[in-house]
Amino acid sequence: MKVFKFGGASVKDANGVRNVATVLNSQGTDACLLVVSAMGKTTNALENAISLYFNKGDYHTAANAVAKNHLDTARELFEGDAAILQELQAILIDLLDFLKKNKSPDYSYVYDQVVSTGELLSSKIVSEYLNSCGYSNKWLDAREFIKTDGLYREGTVNWETTVDNIRRLDKDENYVTQGFIGSDNNNFTTTLGREGSDYSAAIFAYGLDADALTIWKDVPGVMTGDPRKFSEVQLLDTISYEEAIEMAYFGASVIHPKTLQPLQKKNIPFYVKSFLEPEQPGTKVSSTAGSSKLPSFILKENQHLAHISTRDFSFIAEEHISQIFNVLAKHKIKVSLMQNTAISLALCLEDKYGNLEEFNKELSAEFKIDLRGGVSLFTVRNVEQNEINRYCADRQILLEQISRNTVQMVIE
Repeated sequence: MKVFKFGGASVKDANGVRNVATVLNSQGTDACLLVVSAMGKTTNALENAISLYFNKGDYHTAANAVAKNHLDTARELFEGDAAILQELQAILIDLLDFLKKNKSPDYSYVYDQVVSTGELLSSKIVSEYLNSCGYSNKWLDAREFIKTDGLYREGTVNWETTVDNIRRLDKDENYVTQGFIGSDNNNFTTTLGREGSDYSAAIFAYGLDADALTIWKDVPGVMTGDPRKFSEVQLLDTISYEEAIEMAYFGASVIHPKTLQPLQKKNIPFYVKSFLEPEQPGTKVSSTAGSSKLPSFILKENQHLAHISTRDFSFIAEEHISQIFNVLAKHKIKVSLMQNTAISLALCLEDKYGNLEEFNKELSAEFKIDLRGGVSLFTVRNVEQNEINRYCADRQILLEQISRNTVQMVIE
């Protein structure tokens, strides 16, 4: 069985949904599970609705804009078919009912119940359209299969229960389901972290012992750099799991960091291909591929640089580092780069959940903390030492770290 994942850019409008059928026709349509993200910028729009909801703003208008976009897409695809429109409207009514009745002040809980609407809507549209084209499939609610703990916005997968659930599926059938979402033991919706649909696809591939997982992107495959940010980038035809994991860790946006581990465990081949050119080979990630020797460039934006030192100018000792990292973990702040001297610790941080201010407050009694936002982490891999200066030129470097074949710079 194959697993295909289609991201938001691939299903952003009616033409995108039509193209999913085109891709399937080019690849063969037997025994395939499709994992679908929310359409286009739907998640961003729902995040805005949540913000308005907590700030006593007009969240109804924001939610209704999401509703209109999906209903208009459905009308274009199905020429006013009443059944699918009623299904979509029922999902949207559930969303507004939840916001009306909710009493919880927990932002993360509300976030997961609301943003999951995007995947439910898009997957319903894709499933129904494919059925109308003769691609017979069953729609699945991913929340009935992927079970997590109660950590909202970044649920930890209960692998044993999840795999048991997925193994109940018939491997000779076709399915359409959602990325990004699961549920906890109380059946409340959880999410797997922003951009977590790739991870969902890997979870289903693992549970199904899939022949392969293909992620369909708007780029030809894994490149040596984001073509929207760097010139003269090249396609990597094949790379190893280890190389892909390193690239994802450093911030390569084409691969979600959690996607690769479950695939590697079962040696499931992983392809990254273009939904615009489905006949092209793309990139294959596997255990047999060697590591690329081509220089690759990764720009991780929206970072923060923290310089932390003790208030009495004593050494930054192990107990200090332990204390700092415990507070980072508590506030779900990711460390992208660290460097320490005798009396200070420099950290490049990713604050996905907006908790940096709380982190600063909690540590400032014992530590002096200098925070600087709006920085980026620029990583160059497989670079020769004599070429490093070429990549550092004309950049304001705030922090630099060089290893055997990698240079990293925190830049403005």
